[in-house]
Amino acid sequence: MAHFDLLVRNGIVVTPWGVGAADIGVRAGRFAALGGLSAATADATIDARGLHVLPGVIDTQVHFREPGMEHKEDLATGTAAAALGGVVGVFEMPNTQPNTTTPEAIADKLARARGRAWVDHAFYLGGDAANADRLREWEGLPGVAGVKVFMGASTGTLLVADDATLEAIVANGRRRMAVHCEDEPRLIERKSLIPPGATSHWHPVWRDEESALRATARLLALAERHRRLVHVLHVTTAEEMDFLRARKGLATVEVLANHLTLAAPDCYDRLGSLAQMNPPVRNERHRAALWAAVADGTVDILATDHAPHTREEKARAYPTSPSGMPGVQTLVPVMLDHVAKGRLSLQRLVDLTSAGPQRVFGLSCKGRIAAGYDADLTLVDLQASRVIEDGQQASRAGWTPFHGMRVTGWPMATIVRGETVMRDGQLLGTARGRPMGFQP
Repeated sequence: MAHFDLLVRNGIVVTPWGVGAADIGVRAGRFAALGGLSAATADATIDARGLHVLPGVIDTQVHFREPGMEHKEDLATGTAAAALGGVVGVFEMPNTQPNTTTPEAIADKLARARGRAWVDHAFYLGGDAANADRLREWEGLPGVAGVKVFMGASTGTLLVADDATLEAIVANGRRRMAVHCEDEPRLIERKSLIPPGATSHWHPVWRDEESALRATARLLALAERHRRLVHVLHVTTAEEMDFLRARKGLATVEVLANHLTLAAPDCYDRLGSLAQMNPPVRNERHRAALWAAVADGTVDILATDHAPHTREEKARAYPTSPSGMPGVQTLVPVMLDHVAKGRLSLQRLVDLTSAGPQRVFGLSCKGRIAAGYDADLTLVDLQASRVIEDGQQASRAGWTPFHGMRVTGWPMATIVRGETVMRDGQLLGTARGRPMGFQP
């Protein structure tokens, strides 16, 4: 008789390739069996009757602010929010203080996460003029998700506004490079258009469609020249999607739950600067284009760009109010509500949040329910009707742009390498997240 460390029984298992009733057996933190396991025994059993069992959701773009800005967020609070939201792993961004641009900075983040991170994690190495010639050597360090470049919307050394520096970074590496595409020269030029007393409604006017398309076109020209894999982050415009669809082999594409769910001007009317982020939330024409790109396969990954700020910071007069909003804890319920409303299938959501991250970034043993892979699972109740509230949020920021939103679908358990870290809205045990590995 088969014996497992963990049995997940009676659930409806969802993969990009099929949906059906099955039991899942786990040994030593890995998937060991899938199918009818009624005769098996286990040290621990979860009855998933009435629940859908997804491969663990991975959020490949979060800002957890540590080191340097822990008043907004830190690795403990950010990963707690992830676990509570059904997210089993995160890729964290390099624009901390100091910036994550050296092996020493990567090692420091890994050390900070040890014993404090509730979910598995990897860290981006920021690319800039100072380290461009070392990136080929450093991008393969343990715990590194890849190189991240800011073409706009950053400060200090991480801002790569010129093509010479961008080309040096593109030319020095082989792993897929993630890029924030906004054209900094155009942003500088257009900032003078913002009138005195303007509100956040001006954000998509200042950071317009052309600034995004221009940067994306610059990036892809260099990527094609150097045959470099690139990943265009948080695409927001119809024009970019048309451009990327026509050049699908040159880049992979990310969209955010925020941009699929919110639209201007309504979000700025209701939320003011709480809806302010870079690139901006745009109008319904652009949101419809993002959904069309999800439907036709242009989009590879769905993420959040979880980027918390305090309410006091957000209350500053525009445009001095900071850009960014929390999202890692609300990714699953918000997107399950879109599933409930028929905007995408549950299988497509799985592809965008588990198989997609594995495929695009070469994650080792993550992103699918298969023998030998890490036993990462997100258990969800597709019928649960809940209201998202600020008070539920584990993020130190303490707020969500989706406060008051009633959703259909809710994460009920988060399992990381066979360990249940969240059940029914409660964190369990201790923080035992580990660095994620990547294929060489």
